[in-house]
Amino acid sequence: MKVAFLYPGQGTQRPGMLHDLPRHPAVAETLAEAERVLPGSSRQDGAEALESSVTVQVALCIAGVAATRALAREGATPDVVAGHSAGAFPAAVTSGVLTFAEALTAVRRRGELMRAAYPSGYGMAAVLGLSVAQVRRVVEEVTTGTDPAYVAVIDSDQQVVVAGGVRALERLAAAAAEAGARRVRVLDIAVPSHCPLLAGVADAMADHLAAVPRRHLDVPYLSDSTGRLLHDAGAVLDDLACGVATTVRWRDVNAVLGELGTTLFVQTPPGHVLARFAHAAHPDARVVALAGTSLSDAAFLTRRARRPSQERGPVIGGSPP
Repeated sequence: MKVAFLYPGQGTQRPGMLHDLPRHPAVAETLAEAERVLPGSSRQDGAEALESSVTVQVALCIAGVAATRALAREGATPDVVAGHSAGAFPAAVTSGVLTFAEALTAVRRRGELMRAAYPSGYGMAAVLGLSVAQVRRVVEEVTTGTDPAYVAVIDSDQQVVVAGGVRALERLAAAAAEAGARRVRVLDIAVPSHCPLLAGVADAMADHLAAVPRRHLDVPYLSDSTGRLLHDAGAVLDDLACGVATTVRWRDVNAVLGELGTTLFVQTPPGHVLARFAHAAHPDARVVALAGTSLSDAAFLTRRARRPSQERGPVIGGSPP
């Protein structure tokens, strides 16, 4: 496998993210389809709208699918897909497990369930500069029976995200700094995602996705929860449901993509964060974020990477910003 498409999750959103998508007929068609499925969704990317977890997850799904369709129209398709948290849903559309309409309604339902489960008092914080083992020790130190914290996302060896109560996260920031953390950053996510606190949401999502037909996968799907390739639609749907309450293991995703022989990583909008992780893990690979690369260049690189005899070169434009 040579080309991986990566789909970012919550925390990467920014105002104007849908308006800044590439000017391409496939993008316009995708925005129009989103309007038919969820009226108003293609225009909800202002700062106020993106304060809602529901709106953010829908916007991320639209952005990922629109960018992928535009690339496909230019003859550029992936060998494998992986989505970070809510990004798993547009990844599942690319894999053929979900239709775009099914993904939109699913992420809206997911966001609504998350918001209803924890309307206030909880959140997530990224710890930079400590190892995973060090963060685990700090989390054990600050957790109480009534105010828990959990390791929620392992992005890399030096970036781990913790979910939990606001007071627990405040204690985490102090304890992590004392342990030598370079920085602790509170994320723009108001719910404790990817931990046992959302087990009820995972059960409800399983019920929601139970009606989706089991289809043949067009593209292998790499789970961000297990770091394993999934080739069965039922397994992907289970992964989509359970992922909200399961640790994201993005470090493992990058490791597996390297083992699979990936030579080009393409991140769909918004942002560059997954491109940065890919570049750090695989400095000799080409890494492209559509937020900072033209659609035509990304399509050219993708087509070229999938030619078996093509010579490989340096990262276009250098390292992701």
